[in-house]
Amino acid sequence: MSEVLLEARDLTKKFPLSRRRCVHAVGGVTLSVNAGETLAIVGESGCGKSTLGRMLIGALPPTSGEVRFRGHTITGLKEREFSAYRRQLQLIFQDPYASLDPRMKVRDLIAEPLVTHRVCETKDELTQRVLDLMKAVGIPADYLNRYPHQFSGGQRQRIGIARAIALDPALVVCDEPVSALDVSVQNQILNLLRELQEERGLTYVFISHDLSVVRHISDRICVMFLGKVMEIGPTEDVFAEARHPYTQFLLDSVLPPDPHRRGKSVRLLAGEPPSPVDPPSGCCFRTRCPFATELCASKEPTLRRAGSVEVACHHQSQPPSSSD
Repeated sequence: MSEVLLEARDLTKKFPLSRRRCVHAVGGVTLSVNAGETLAIVGESGCGKSTLGRMLIGALPPTSGEVRFRGHTITGLKEREFSAYRRQLQLIFQDPYASLDPRMKVRDLIAEPLVTHRVCETKDELTQRVLDLMKAVGIPADYLNRYPHQFSGGQRQRIGIARAIALDPALVVCDEPVSALDVSVQNQILNLLRELQEERGLTYVFISHDLSVVRHISDRICVMFLGKVMEIGPTEDVFAEARHPYTQFLLDSVLPPDPHRRGKSVRLLAGEPPSPVDPPSGCCFRTRCPFATELCASKEPTLRRAGSVEVACHHQSQPPSSSD
């Protein structure tokens, strides 16, 4: 059994709009992340996956619930107390250009976390550490004094990755790190992330809406809808036999490679997405689910074990076939 590196217990996040109204961004999420694995969090835009990722590393405080890192509760800690864990929990942003200060040279951008945490004792040691990080992510050493606008999108993301791994973290949240890149560059960045994981023993929480990317890099998949976990389990098991109707619709939305099959097995979700300000009673997916019953409207399903996966569905024991 792998060591449980991080646990989330009943994490909830609400963003107030007024005294009586709020956005229910994340609702009672419980999950664990094992050391050395890549856990992918997938779902459509607005499902709360990025909010959840930020709560996992303490970048955003939860409304309720707790996060435990290596058995220690890190939720609600004061800044001085949390500083001991901050080095171990890092984030790679979706937009590599927006996450980099355009007025700073690449040497200063990569050195910033090292200087903040006083890792190096001399300037020579700091420079050598920056050069080592640049080499690790594939940036030539003679680019040391360039500014972010002088790099391509893929190169800027490599700078962001170098910053994230500078402090030798245990866990990195990758918030859609390749969605803004060309397909060929995406593959390069994904391969780089895999290489760094093997070399440095990193653990990833990989947030994405692209199922082909998720299948390539993840060990387990957590599927979210309207702030709640619908299904979680090993990647290949979820792809081979998705149990939750929403997961099946997500998989069906990916066009098959055979052009002769296009349009034959693709099913589209009916209706409009429910509002996170006024979520449905019971199962949050029921207003779009073709298999919903009165039970789905009156009682919220909880995650239950079904083989190698866990599913939050009252009718998961007889999943409808994706080929219907």
